[in-house]
Amino acid sequence: MLEKKITVDQIEVIENGSVQVRTCTRIMEDGEEISSTFHRHVVAPGDAYSAEDARVQAICAAVHTDEVIAAYKAAQTKEQI
Repeated sequence: MLEKKITVDQIEVIENGSVQVRTCTRIMEDGEEISSTFHRHVVAPGDAYSAEDARVQAICAAVHTDEVIAAYKAAQTKEQI
């Protein structure tokens, strides 16, 4: 029997407040892993995160304060200039 398991296996907060999320997709056959792939994405300060894994939501809620969002947006504006 084939089974597909998707899990968030790594969550990191970087200096600018962005939250990096790694998702692992495992293909299992009769309880044994036969394949796995990884996908990474970033939740930047100010991004919507309500569709994320509950643990990612909790971390974003704690890290993405008004001050962090303002600093991130200010840094992005400087990079564009």
